[in-house]
Amino acid sequence: MDPRNGVPVGDAVVVGGGLAGMLAVGALLDHVDTVTVVERDRYPAEPVFRKGVPQSRHLHVFLTGGQHALEALLPGALAELEAAGARRLEAPRDFLTRAPSGWNRRYHEGRHSMVSCTRPVFDATVRARVLADAAKSRTRVAVLEGSEAVGLLGGADRVTGLRVRSRDAGRAERELPADLVVDASGRGSRTPRWLAELGRRPPREEVVDAGIAYTTQMFRPAAPLDAGVAVQARPDCPRGAVWCPVEDGNWLLTLAGVRGHHPPTDPAGVLDFVASLDEPHLRDHVRADEAVAPAYGFRDTSNRRRRYEAPGGVPDGLVVVSDAACTFNPIYGQGMSVAAMSARALRDVVSIGDLQAPGFAAAAQTATARAGDTAWLTAVGADRPYAAADRTTPPGLPERLRTWYFDRLVARAAIDRTVGAAFRDITFLTATPNRLLSPAVALRTLLLPRRPGLAGPPIHQRSTVG
Repeated sequence: MDPRNGVPVGDAVVVGGGLAGMLAVGALLDHVDTVTVVERDRYPAEPVFRKGVPQSRHLHVFLTGGQHALEALLPGALAELEAAGARRLEAPRDFLTRAPSGWNRRYHEGRHSMVSCTRPVFDATVRARVLADAAKSRTRVAVLEGSEAVGLLGGADRVTGLRVRSRDAGRAERELPADLVVDASGRGSRTPRWLAELGRRPPREEVVDAGIAYTTQMFRPAAPLDAGVAVQARPDCPRGAVWCPVEDGNWLLTLAGVRGHHPPTDPAGVLDFVASLDEPHLRDHVRADEAVAPAYGFRDTSNRRRRYEAPGGVPDGLVVVSDAACTFNPIYGQGMSVAAMSARALRDVVSIGDLQAPGFAAAAQTATARAGDTAWLTAVGADRPYAAADRTTPPGLPERLRTWYFDRLVARAAIDRTVGAAFRDITFLTATPNRLLSPAVALRTLLLPRRPGLAGPPIHQRSTVG
């Protein structure tokens, strides 16, 4: 964008045509002349699971912070998702949650919700909306399906485009000159290697790996249900489960366990794992329901952050967003929301900046990284107690203090409306972690005694909470 007259200026290339890539395209519309999307797969005609989205068969939810960002980028997109079958669940009213200290109270708060549907429906809905908006915009958008990025053009100080190779029989290569390359290629991003090839130091990485694995299976309930269920791991039982509705009347069951407690994928093993959680309400529902798909496992669940936003982290002409820069343990349901929040941050920078100006990429990288700060702190804080030392960046004193405080706060949030509201502001990504340090929250967390949550699931919601 030319900041002097608002005219689109420059050419961009987006690596990856999945959710993060399409949201990045939406952020660039009307701010650049052209956008070329490089996508390894070929898009299916209907919303189906595809190999290029390895975690797509597992539960995906879209949190309040992500909803706000999506509506800012693509007004009306949430209504389009609900029209496609997505379900909206308010917290804590529509979820029965068992924390390590006991069951959370259930009541109408009216401040936060999650949108739940299968990943193919979410991706297809957003992609269709972005491409429809592109057709009406001042930006020309081209999607190169069946193509893969193989390297960056330029040098250590400035990236000037992308090398691309067709995945068809000929495997032909071509160069795509660009003023800005946006890497939205996900967990498998090769940008660290590409930067090394340009003679630039790869970014510093932080890793917290709790060794968690997942199994997800789709069911059709035998009887109507009015609430999802979340059973969190605890020290004496490092296993958990989430039971959540998606489109077409189906529900997804995602099971999770740390090393030595990984959930199986065979039908009998799934039922036995659910029974081991000692939660009859969930166990009885699952036993009575019809499995409509096999169970699928997933193992790549570490939290990994590449510090591209550090001084000198990226050359001019390159921005790395979403999972390509920072990935979270998927059990917390943050990834899609952070992708939308990062795209909104990218739009805010590109709308007033000049792609070709020195320092533009660094400014955009800082803004997009900041969008994931809260999600990173909460995911790492929750996973650190289970993380293996040989696979994890050691915590410093500040993080150890945060982990201790967070543990007390989570226990208090299960029974305390004030602390619970602050906790949801953070976990639903609408506030910074400073929200947890406000005087009202900190005093209740530190001075009030730890008390257990409810002994059993709150099948009926309450209008008030003590």
